[in-house]
Amino acid sequence: METTNTNIQQIIDVIERLVAPDGCPWDRQQTPETLCDYVIEECFELVEAIRDKDIDGIREELGDVFFLLTFIGQWYARAGNFSLDQVWQENAAKMIRRHPHVFADQDITTASQLYANWERIKKQEKADHGDGPQKVFASLPKALPPLLRAYRINSKAARIGFTWDKDEDQETKLREEWQEWLEAKQSGDPRQMEEEFGDYLFALTEYGRRHNLKANTCLSRANKKFLDRFDKLENLAIERGLDISEMSLQEMDQLWDTIKQQEDKSGSD
Repeated sequence: METTNTNIQQIIDVIERLVAPDGCPWDRQQTPETLCDYVIEECFELVEAIRDKDIDGIREELGDVFFLLTFIGQWYARAGNFSLDQVWQENAAKMIRRHPHVFADQDITTASQLYANWERIKKQEKADHGDGPQKVFASLPKALPPLLRAYRINSKAARIGFTWDKDEDQETKLREEWQEWLEAKQSGDPRQMEEEFGDYLFALTEYGRRHNLKANTCLSRANKKFLDRFDKLENLAIERGLDISEMSLQEMDQLWDTIKQQEDKSGSD
């Protein structure tokens, strides 16, 4: 079903009723600044629903995110800064401008050409607005989670060619960082250990990016896999009348192996 202006207007009407003089006291107090944390929270909930392939949840969380973004847009509209129509029109124009290989006659055949052209267009946009030279990382959000930010830093650096030419060269760097971490650990200096461990994580994030893997996504899935297995382990312990808080590591490992064997069997079936 297509989105219509009527559907969007329904949301806008609800928002305007909430912030009316006789509306909701809580909603009337909200500003774009107070809503920032809610936007982040709802986006995380949407991401979780998507990764869980929860269709009902995705539909609900998309609605929550859209509601908050519309709420913020309407706040600026009431303040006379801009309208939601301006937001959508300018964004559509920007996407058309940044995809000349789709909407114009520019010929792009490789991903590297695509990324380079994207960055070139962004720089030209900034110059056209009189913002002066656009630095490579100027548009990188400071509030991104560290692992995601590391991926974006490496990605942007790679787009201008500031990365290793070959995977083998980067693998050598990864081994060097691991050795530096081991030396820092041997020294026992907490600050040095923190620095070298961070350098290794940063290099490992780039290693994943070079293989089309996003470290943030990989770690999220690993977290989920561990929690799912541990939940099964606890259930199995309860079924066997065991108290997990009194079990040894060896006993828990035995249950863990049992869970993995059940998963392997289920996967083969």
